[in-house]
Amino acid sequence: MLGAFGAALALTLTLTPAASASMWKPSMWKPRFEHYVALGDSYTSGPLIPVPKLTPPLGCVRSMLNYPTLLAVKARAGSFDDVSCGGAETSHMTAPQHTPLGTNAPQLDALRPDTDLVTLGIGGNDESVFGGIVGTCPGLRDLDPTGAPCREHFTGDGADELLAAVERTGDRVEAVLREIGTRSPEARVLVVGYPRITPDPGVGTTCPKVLPFADGDLEWAHGVETALADALREAVHRANAAHGPGPEMSFVDMHPASEGHDACSADGAWIQGRITNPLVAMSYHPNAAGMRGVAAELHRVLS
Repeated sequence: MLGAFGAALALTLTLTPAASASMWKPSMWKPRFEHYVALGDSYTSGPLIPVPKLTPPLGCVRSMLNYPTLLAVKARAGSFDDVSCGGAETSHMTAPQHTPLGTNAPQLDALRPDTDLVTLGIGGNDESVFGGIVGTCPGLRDLDPTGAPCREHFTGDGADELLAAVERTGDRVEAVLREIGTRSPEARVLVVGYPRITPDPGVGTTCPKVLPFADGDLEWAHGVETALADALREAVHRANAAHGPGPEMSFVDMHPASEGHDACSADGAWIQGRITNPLVAMSYHPNAAGMRGVAAELHRVLS
């Protein structure tokens, strides 16, 4: 999902203003949440969505218009820490993440006993699930444009490698949630699902110039996206069962909210297609409209 970070970082540095407005300053109104921590990967940090934050490390390519920053305002957070980082896996919740421009501390280190709001968007990078799809499927399309050569590539002996990886990812996310519950037992925790990248198979939409996948691979990739959402939902369910007293953790499924906003949706798309636009978003990643959509859905859940 994040194989082009070097180029993205160069573009980020080119576009970064001399002075940063990314420092969070509490408003004058009474906060609804005292301390909000945003955890996650590039679907949280928002690489190349103008304007980049200057909070270190720059290698995390966080945007001032990512959904955590928008939600911090909507949810009236008194203090706010965005420790999301492009390329993050579940392991980087408890271990440092080294980027081309600095090291991001273990993300869970930002949690405090008095943290009362946490968002977590993670899982797509584990075992290169999303990276495997976007890095492999376009190159195989011409082998069978109406078939599913990418699915066949990842299926050996009748077993789908990526679906198996998704199942294991759910177990790791559950472990992360348990640790969040230990460190911040009174926090409202929202696990943020990924917005749709591919169109609903029932619609029959294809857009090879934007998503250069074979027709059958679009349907298969949509199935992997759905499986990841299901794995995250189940991880939340299991973590809640083990959490005990305290606020319930919630899974926010972004598939319903992003219907009609997949990468093939032209001007309505929340996801950038195969071509990186340094003034819009990195390829196969949310754009500013997508971040607004996620922030609005999270705010709706909190309201």
